[in-house]
Amino acid sequence: MQRINLLSPRLANQIAAGEVVERPASVVKELLENSLDAGASQLDIDVEQGGVRRIKIRDNGTGIMKDDLSLALSRHATSKIITLDDLEAVRTLGFRGEALASISSVSRMHLTSQAEDESEAWRVEAEGKDMATAVRPASHPQGTTIDVRDLFFNTPARRKFLRTEKTEFAHLEEVVKRLALSRYETGFRLSHNGKQVYDLRPVTDQLHAEHRLATLLGKKFIENSLTLDVEAAGLRLWGWIGLPTFSRSQADLQYFFVNGRVVKDKLVAHAVRQAYRDVLYNGRHPTFVLYLELDPSTVDVNVHPTKHEVRFRDGRLVHDFLFSRIHKAIADVRPESDAAPTGMQETSSNESEITEQSALQLSNRPASSGMDWMRSASSSPSSSDVRGQLDGMRRLSGYAQEYTSQTETVDPETGEVREVAPSSLLGQSDVSAFGRDVDYQAVPPLGFAVAQLHGVYILSESEQGLILVDMHAAHERIVYERMKTAFYQKTISSQPLLVPINIAVSQSEADLVEESGAVFEAFGFRVERTGLESAMVREVPVILIRGDVEGLVRDVISDLSANGISDLMESRANELMASMACHGAIRANRKLTIAEMNSLLRDMEITERSGQCNHGRPTWAHLSMSDLDKLFLRGR
Repeated sequence: MQRINLLSPRLANQIAAGEVVERPASVVKELLENSLDAGASQLDIDVEQGGVRRIKIRDNGTGIMKDDLSLALSRHATSKIITLDDLEAVRTLGFRGEALASISSVSRMHLTSQAEDESEAWRVEAEGKDMATAVRPASHPQGTTIDVRDLFFNTPARRKFLRTEKTEFAHLEEVVKRLALSRYETGFRLSHNGKQVYDLRPVTDQLHAEHRLATLLGKKFIENSLTLDVEAAGLRLWGWIGLPTFSRSQADLQYFFVNGRVVKDKLVAHAVRQAYRDVLYNGRHPTFVLYLELDPSTVDVNVHPTKHEVRFRDGRLVHDFLFSRIHKAIADVRPESDAAPTGMQETSSNESEITEQSALQLSNRPASSGMDWMRSASSSPSSSDVRGQLDGMRRLSGYAQEYTSQTETVDPETGEVREVAPSSLLGQSDVSAFGRDVDYQAVPPLGFAVAQLHGVYILSESEQGLILVDMHAAHERIVYERMKTAFYQKTISSQPLLVPINIAVSQSEADLVEESGAVFEAFGFRVERTGLESAMVREVPVILIRGDVEGLVRDVISDLSANGISDLMESRANELMASMACHGAIRANRKLTIAEMNSLLRDMEITERSGQCNHGRPTWAHLSMSDLDKLFLRGR
């Protein structure tokens, strides 16, 4: 029979370190959170070899008193909570008291600090093998410096699980980025191997906040986002939400903060996804940087070892609040609006979707956390309530004759409108891109185009009746199948751009561009790094020449960042080509001629007959009389 024994302090700390210290980024996260809780207004982070060799963090916070230095390295020793009531209303980022003990058990740590009420600085050292501490005088201004060297030096098995220096630093940089987005009033400096990566000054107004966002997330995010500041029933939501046209192929530009703590919560993710569901194509992800403020007693942050998840007392209230406010903000933006997105401010007077009982539970929210400049800087954009109008039903009689008289068609490869003889449009047969013959002597299965509806659908009539075709989805499918065939046959043809396109990217994204030339070439692009935070697109695939080139390149970079070069080429090529097809397809509200619509219907029929249509949502459907009634009512 096995007896029950107490674990030794060293073994207990090693076990705790397995939860707290996963990689160098975990160390940086814990130490920076401690510094922020100490009231630091400036943080300097110096790392070497991705943080494996050295992590040095210096702050100007309140510091640690001499008598508490040794205790700070003990397990479950903290100044942030004392009673159970404190745990139920945590206002700090850290509170468990495990971080320093866990880090010192797997590294060589030096901690130097001068408390604000003391005239001298003191230093304590600890090493993982015995965790013995010794306090001695030191020279240091008010604040704390923690120097962590040789991470996992005494646990070789753990060290073997670390990735390359570049990968580890990328994770570490992401941690700094998230914390810099959570605390605008704090300055951050990050250096790697002696090279400065970020120098972010404290923010005091909207302009500087957007400058920080542009530095961390790219200028395009600011240019394609709306500012949001809404409040109801003790909840305040503010920040930036990306326009639907600025969606991503990966969920890599989504940051959500609850009372200043970055979280990845399923309830939050579902609410945001539902708010965007009517304006995003399948497989696209919205972009946002959002901050939710509420009473700390109504949210439990102690539900995950890494504190990345939270639990709300009234999850339905929070979900409905997020969904309704984000959905309304998106709905208020019209495609025809000439003004650039400037943001909006709203204090809801109609809270019918929020129950009175739930509102009472969250009525004691604390005051805003120093971000009042967000409220004053927001303004409501002027946008007219534009409804899609029916282009009008053409007379069905004689539509085939009108079609055959057309002398223009659309080149399926380049999108160019070219003149052709009428007989070539309705000839005996047409050889598709996949080698199948289609007979067009009779009425084609998808019929002949009659009109374009709402700038999105093509209305056609076949022998079976009226058919409604989603022109973007249809063209997306055509482009995808052609590109996939060319990719696997290595026959993608490229076209140099007369005027190369310059793209503003982050420094890490520019590094990826520099290293991934072969990946871009495989898809028909030639992209070069031209600066510290810029890249130049010089060639694009011919089939995508009229698409959103910048969006295409950003999607490739996003996929490279999330999945790596080798994985992208081996298993995600089809998904990336699907995303490219989405960018390269006809956009909504583009006016098409009858010839262009019929050419698209013909290409869709050819693609379907090839038997390769296995991507995307349904592209067409037969219309009943009730469907027609709905279309006419919508256009009135």
